[in-house]
Amino acid sequence: MQVHVLHENPAWFGPFAQALDEAGLTWTDWHLDGGVVDLDDPPPEGVFWSRMSASAGTRGHDRAIAHTRTVLDWLEAHGRRVVNGRRALELEVSKAAQHVALRAMGIDTPRTAVIVGDDPQNVAEAAGQVPAPLVVKPNRGGTGAGVRWFADHDALAAAAAAGELSGSPDGVWLVQEYVTAPQPLITRVELVAGQLLYAVDVDTSTGFDLCPADACRPDGGSLFTLREHVDPSLVARYEGFASQHGLEVVAFEHVETPDGRLLTYDVNTNTNYNADIEVVAPRSGPRAVAQLLRAALDDAPVAAVSG
Repeated sequence: MQVHVLHENPAWFGPFAQALDEAGLTWTDWHLDGGVVDLDDPPPEGVFWSRMSASAGTRGHDRAIAHTRTVLDWLEAHGRRVVNGRRALELEVSKAAQHVALRAMGIDTPRTAVIVGDDPQNVAEAAGQVPAPLVVKPNRGGTGAGVRWFADHDALAAAAAAGELSGSPDGVWLVQEYVTAPQPLITRVELVAGQLLYAVDVDTSTGFDLCPADACRPDGGSLFTLREHVDPSLVARYEGFASQHGLEVVAFEHVETPDGRLLTYDVNTNTNYNADIEVVAPRSGPRAVAQLLRAALDDAPVAAVSG
């Protein structure tokens, strides 16, 4: 059997391809941005790893998420082993769903209000419930796309009235308190196979695009440093969250408030790893993923009948 990789962005896949090859795994590439799924046919044998990204639309792959939903439904209906399956996809593509799920697990998040549509009156009303400064972000974003910072409620209301809030793919927006951290950084905690891999601090002084992949940093600059310590109780809650929601490869991002609270604001199931960090990290992200997929292949059931 082999590994089937479901994704839409080859530029992010190079380190994983190398790790899969080095692990001696046979794998195939499913680029999901349209195509045909014959529901009368069973899926091929093997293990399927979904790397579909919320930011697919920013690369012109507007149909990729809908296509992946169908494929994952088909795979799971046939009992195929899927790493980061349907539930992972729904969390990847909805920040509102992430916040609801995080709070249900007792994980602190920033004060957040959700708006459907960009009606200025609704935006102003929702923003009034959130302390300033604040940010407005699309429910389905990724790589910082569409995130805007506002110093106060009047500035946000003016932008909404001027029609400047546009681009949320699903028509849903989040108005969220902006936490001014003691230092301009956030922490990204990486889990593979449901357990801590390592954590990194990310410099936020240059903006909201915190993507760790090499393809996101064409100038060669790095925003990332390995973090030696993360609150063990928070890691335990992340591991519990990952277990409950079937997230086998995932990153959580949190920010520290001036009074020391840790607020989690993002769950990324299409995680990438920074090359500079990989050199100094205690474990390699892509290699850990390859080990996870190897174990999944060893345990994957073989269909008794095909057809």
